[in-house]
Amino acid sequence: MIFGRVKPLDAILATAEKKSLHRTLGAFQLTMLGIGAVIGTGIFVLTAEAAQKAGPGMMVSFVIAGFVCAFAALCYAEMASMVPVSGSAYTYSYAVMGELIAWMVGWALILEYAVAAGAVSVGWSGYVVGLIEHSFGIDIPAKFVLGPFDGGLINLPAMFIAGVVTFLLVIGTRESATVNAILVVIKVAALTLFIALAVPVMNMEKFEPFAPLGIGGIGAAAASIFFAYVGFDAVSTAAEETKNPQRNMPIGLIGSLAICTVFYLLVAAGVIGSVGAQPVGIDAAAKHALEPGSRELAAACGAIGDQAVVCSKEALAWTLREIGWPQIGNLIGLAAGLALPSVILMMMFGQTRIFFVMSRDGLLPATFSKIHPKFNTPHVITILTGIAVALFAAFFPVGQLANISNSGTLFAFAAVSIAVMVIRRTDPGRHRPFRTPFINVTAPIAIAGCLYLFYNLDQKSINLFLIWAAVGLVVYFAYSRSRSHVGRGIVEVHEDDADAPPPPVPPAPSFD
Repeated sequence: MIFGRVKPLDAILATAEKKSLHRTLGAFQLTMLGIGAVIGTGIFVLTAEAAQKAGPGMMVSFVIAGFVCAFAALCYAEMASMVPVSGSAYTYSYAVMGELIAWMVGWALILEYAVAAGAVSVGWSGYVVGLIEHSFGIDIPAKFVLGPFDGGLINLPAMFIAGVVTFLLVIGTRESATVNAILVVIKVAALTLFIALAVPVMNMEKFEPFAPLGIGGIGAAAASIFFAYVGFDAVSTAAEETKNPQRNMPIGLIGSLAICTVFYLLVAAGVIGSVGAQPVGIDAAAKHALEPGSRELAAACGAIGDQAVVCSKEALAWTLREIGWPQIGNLIGLAAGLALPSVILMMMFGQTRIFFVMSRDGLLPATFSKIHPKFNTPHVITILTGIAVALFAAFFPVGQLANISNSGTLFAFAAVSIAVMVIRRTDPGRHRPFRTPFINVTAPIAIAGCLYLFYNLDQKSINLFLIWAAVGLVVYFAYSRSRSHVGRGIVEVHEDDADAPPPPVPPAPSFD
């Protein structure tokens, strides 16, 4: 199971200069941490995409995606408790399965973070544009707020927010825990308000047929909805700060995912029961040949009046306006406009962190980790990442971006699940603050679940992932393998080393 050179765990911990962490988090704190990290982009943005694939059956899709996440999170938690350092799945793979797999995982994580940031930018654009149009009566031309695959020309608002976040990351703005907590409250309050207004007016006839496109549609929606759960690994990485982790980690992981799933089901029920969520304008047999975001689908959605919610770029706000709460709908749009930029910021920061760690190992050029002399931030890679995110957001639909991001995430989570089983055999005596329960059952279920969701992604996303992986292999063998610090015998470096890796990763962004 080992492919290429392995970087020993002890060397990884020494390089990262691991500090002792106080165990202060209990089950309740972990559950709240998970809820804050998970609830956000997916449920605000992808409800419409799920409806086009599964109709009312998207409620089952939420359960399937949450189930897979729960098992993957339990595997992730064991590795995070053993190796609480930067790099997440990339670092774990390097220590257990070797450099080649680690490189591929790190390469896949680029899809997770950068493309996901683009998806959130598009989602932010949809809500803010809708808010402006309905609050001020301004009709913004579609060609400037939609990408070409959505029937427009370029999504300028999405590019704008990506540029703003990039600027904030370059100048070193820091987001305080207080501000982050306020944004979490805004997100949860917005969804709670939506549920309170939409669920009471449900019409059970709207749930028929429940699965218009069958099991395949539900699986495809689950593959997209997986994006709504990204962020749950924040709980896993808190293992070193958890009191009695063997008891509290499963409670925090499963508890937060269960609560978020209930939230998602209630929101989905509110949308379906109040305005309907059947795939519209397309014969069921022909529907399988169309992908969300295509010109044909966009045209069909625009032609069906009452059912347009399933294609709305601001589905939750649109729903409230349709059932007689236009001002509350605008508030939902405002909540999304306020909360989503912080998600973009953290995803883009995650991208720069992965680049930093890979560069520190010699697998990427040191240029990527140059530090700005004034702002003390990695400005080069931050700007490059910002440009990529802005381009993704400008030209691609949110559903396609989410699916591409999911492909990278699913690959990484499957790799971590395999790594946990491998290290149980190769290093059974190593201290584990948290041990994944029933590892020979939990890990295979996590791997199978990731493969199932990956298989149910649209073919375009799968093809793009395979192309991306092939490019990654070329880069590795043409450049990275010969420059790897581990391959050259450089385990620990000093300041006077000519080949010293980049400086440590700067702290996470904040607004302090």
